[in-house]
Amino acid sequence: MTGRRHQRTFFSRLLTRRGRAGALGTGALMACASLTAGCGVIPGATGGSQDATITVMTWAPEDTNATNKPGMPAFARAYARYVNAHGGLNGHKLTVLTCNDNNDSLAAAKCARRAVKENVVAVIGSYSQHADSFFPVLEGAGIPYIGGYGITNTEFTSPLSYPVNGGQPALLAGLGSALAAGCGPVTLIRPDTIAGDQLPVLLNSGLTAGGHGPATDQRAAEDATEYDSQSERALEQSTGDPDAKGCVVPALGDRTGTFMDSFRRAREDYPEVRTGTVLGSVDQSTIDATGGASSPYEGSYISGWYPVATDARWDPMKKVIKEQAFSDNSIDPADAGVQTTWIAYTVFKQVIEAIGDAEVTADSVTQVLDDGLKVTTGGLTPTLRWQFQDKLASVGLPRLVNADVTLQVVRQGRLVSARKGFVDTTKTLQDADTG
Repeated sequence: MTGRRHQRTFFSRLLTRRGRAGALGTGALMACASLTAGCGVIPGATGGSQDATITVMTWAPEDTNATNKPGMPAFARAYARYVNAHGGLNGHKLTVLTCNDNNDSLAAAKCARRAVKENVVAVIGSYSQHADSFFPVLEGAGIPYIGGYGITNTEFTSPLSYPVNGGQPALLAGLGSALAAGCGPVTLIRPDTIAGDQLPVLLNSGLTAGGHGPATDQRAAEDATEYDSQSERALEQSTGDPDAKGCVVPALGDRTGTFMDSFRRAREDYPEVRTGTVLGSVDQSTIDATGGASSPYEGSYISGWYPVATDARWDPMKKVIKEQAFSDNSIDPADAGVQTTWIAYTVFKQVIEAIGDAEVTADSVTQVLDDGLKVTTGGLTPTLRWQFQDKLASVGLPRLVNADVTLQVVRQGRLVSARKGFVDTTKTLQDADTG
């Protein structure tokens, strides 16, 4: 993060919420006037904390040709209905604004500007690849970003970011560690994007920790309709060691399934090559749709941030879904995005309780978090607590406070735990060159 951005964040915290709104001026308000398209709101009272309503926002891409996360804003809306039906958050009515970032930098910036215009106190449980577009807007207004999906490096560097998981860094490092012992040559298939450029280093940190050589880095378009040539090349690259099975690691988000369609056809001549990937690219519904026990994922290691979806610790989240969104097919309790949104709102609930009877503003939310609030999530993560410089500050990830991952494996068509408990990837990431 640049020194200028640190300055902007520092001064924004010195201002009152009203002072910042005045500083933004009418020009910023006019820029937000046309932002209602693609955005939604839970019906209810509007306004600030003076009328006992708290306004927040959740955004994610929907209906695009790349990765989509419609379950995240859909779950946020269901959560608002649920808490409002049960007395609100510490007596406050919760209003959730939602916005479609369209996997587009301009749209992501528009979502952030609408958050400023609507005087939201936090952006919660959201997904966007365009941190360079939305973070400066949020930082300029002092709005905290709680529980992002972890897809960008800025989520682990911005002093106004409060991540609940280890993002792509932890997932790839954990997967690399799991694959190191059982794989011959490893090939990574990843998006040809700025976010994708970070993935080889992270996977290699885990492979290196396990005594394995680096993976072959193969770029691919994240919105392709087929990956025949990439599959053939990956299979050829993964058969260089006759004494060990090669492994192919697709990390293409929503397009991982498209890659696996191509991979299944090409794999007939390479039966010994295995796959491994990260949760978010694959879930149980993906495995079912690709053949269950005969799926190309059979035997694959999959790293995730949280316990498997059948774990009883998810029951409170499932209760929300059952009560308020039972017929909403966009909300999958096994989806890592939905799970992240649930944990992010769990954090926010405890923040509001810690604020107590004081006014709920972006400043008061940030102050409680920065003062060292310890947040528990029912065992879905370790206790979360954010400090300006945490254990991974030395490798450029000062806000990464939860480096734990779970390792899962596909056995007889079911996604089950590969080993008990969490694996801490802190040491692996400390040894990685993420600069």
